[in-house]
Amino acid sequence: MIDPESFDSDTAKSSAKKVDASNAAATGFLSHLIEMRDRLVRVVIVVSVAFIALFPFAKDVYNWLAAPLVNQGQEMLIIGPIAPFLVPMKLTLLVAFLITLPYLFYQLWSFVAPGLYRHEKRLVYPLLASSIFLFYLGIAFVYYVLLPMMFQIIPQFAPDVAKYSPDIAQYLDFVMMMFIAFGFGFEMPIATILVISTGMTTAEKLKHKRPYIIVGAFVVGMLLTPPDVVSQIMLAIPMWLLFELGLIFSRFFNVRVKEASEAKEARDSADFDTTSSSTPTIAAGSMWEDDKYTYEEEDGSDPEVEDRSILDSDSSDSDSMNKTIEDEDKFFESEDFHEMNDEEMEAELDRIEAQEEADKIIRKKAKKRAKKKAKDKKKKKK
Repeated sequence: MIDPESFDSDTAKSSAKKVDASNAAATGFLSHLIEMRDRLVRVVIVVSVAFIALFPFAKDVYNWLAAPLVNQGQEMLIIGPIAPFLVPMKLTLLVAFLITLPYLFYQLWSFVAPGLYRHEKRLVYPLLASSIFLFYLGIAFVYYVLLPMMFQIIPQFAPDVAKYSPDIAQYLDFVMMMFIAFGFGFEMPIATILVISTGMTTAEKLKHKRPYIIVGAFVVGMLLTPPDVVSQIMLAIPMWLLFELGLIFSRFFNVRVKEASEAKEARDSADFDTTSSSTPTIAAGSMWEDDKYTYEEEDGSDPEVEDRSILDSDSSDSDSMNKTIEDEDKFFESEDFHEMNDEEMEAELDRIEAQEEADKIIRKKAKKRAKKKAKDKKKKKK
């Protein structure tokens, strides 16, 4: 029979282990929150440093932004009582954020990267870099192409009884809206590549739907830009051309996605082989089952002897499990235990992934040899 005191102690130990596991999970989640907070603080510090560095040049920054309008011979007005101070400061803060945007993406990537495999990182690197470049390209297109063209055409529609002189605050809001609209609009290649790479559709299907995409680009241009035909056309046409560029570059990413999917299948098959090899085998003749349970057929043995053997095995298993737990506790408390940092963890994950790739190659070669042997046997029989 099982000693009640030992059973209570085992139950207490198992419950303590469950509490320790839950505490470890809570600690891991809390550590992720702390890391996110630290990275956000770093971003705020970098943006603040850039803002302080640009603060003495706030007037010059606004003069640079107003150049597409002023160079056309137009003048600007100041309506708000504190607008001469707030508007340049607001623009300087936005410029500081745009300048530090790569650092923001770097911190975001550093937070996510430890959970990705090496082939997944190879997919994200070009997408992340190209998304930043395309966003800046959209802003440059607005400033150097679209705004000079718009402020050369729009004043011609002003009535003779009125003078076209925009307010500095309204001008800033309008230009920033255009920057954001074209910055995201120029992300069309990234969106095309992601849609194709995730398997939602294929490049051939998108080619057949090209007329609908062109119409959709004009609809998006109508929604994101002010109600004028010039800005709508100037956004829709680059979006269409960038869509075509995304179709071209999607071929390169399809190869990378195929490699990533093959590596994932290799890992899954390796995990399945490990699980199936560790599963105990049961004699088919000694078991029978229904919809819910599996039963062992009676072989005429004494039930009391079987019960005692089961109890003895349970007690021995619990003793061995307790010993294993004690050994693990001693190891974690000893000096030999060393908790890995992020770099060591990433290196260990890369080593495991390389080993999995090598195992995959070995399995493929073994399959080829087995197929070759089977073919040779068939030829000999013939």
